Amino acid sequence: MWVRSTMAYRASFAMMLVANFATTFLDFAAIMIMFSQVDALGGFALPEVAFLYGTSCVAFGLSDLLLGEAERIGRRVRDGTMDILLMRPVPVLSQIAADRFALRRLGRIIQGSLVLGWSLTRLQLDWTAGEVLLTVSMVLSGGLIFGCLFVLGGAFQFWAQDASEVQNAFTYGGTTLLQYPPTVFGKELVRGATFVVPLAFVNWLPALRVLGHDDPLGLPGWVDFAAPAVALLCCAGTALVWRAGLRSYRSTGS
Repeated sequence: MWVRSTMAYRASFAMMLVANFATTFLDFAAIMIMFSQVDALGGFALPEVAFLYGTSCVAFGLSDLLLGEAERIGRRVRDGTMDILLMRPVPVLSQIAADRFALRRLGRIIQGSLVLGWSLTRLQLDWTAGEVLLTVSMVLSGGLIFGCLFVLGGAFQFWAQDASEVQNAFTYGGTTLLQYPPTVFGKELVRGATFVVPLAFVNWLPALRVLGHDDPLGLPGWVDFAAPAVALLCCAGTALVWRAGLRSYRSTGS
């Protein structure tokens, strides 16, 4: 229904798609401005940073397209419209994912894909089948991890009805963090993004393997391939928290 309503005004959709594309491209424009003054950032050349940027942007874009509406759960709790979702014989999370489905968010995915494609043409790497699979799994696993953060943030809003900005700090803030090499950040922050909120598995750790850079934390080599397993663990934990959030919901109280 939302896709059909969007395509009913195709000129408006095209303008919104272009606006979304241009807005997200400003992040990469800032990186390009940096490299107009320096040759490397934290030991990474521009194509390598573009690789990080592209994988982070595409992974986040996929999760934002499918689960971005989870940030509106707090509003639903406050105005009572969450009750409507609970009355329907359809899983609540599926309804939230479909609600106000915004195709304009494809602009971020397209823009990130173009940057990623450009970086692949500039990287001087001897690609193997394993590295290609690692890159693909990096994007898909990263999308799952970001999706879990969206759902966890939505579940948290069952208890704190106005906490969407807290969620955005880990989703939008997380993708911005991953657009830069881990070597430009302090080790404490990198450890937190690895062991507390597993954002490093979105692209940092597998990308270090693909690009041939050393891990700043000195973790075992097998950790670079652990993103799919981490994503599945995140999904399992997120499912438990989501069910707990739904069970704690007590309607509007009026």
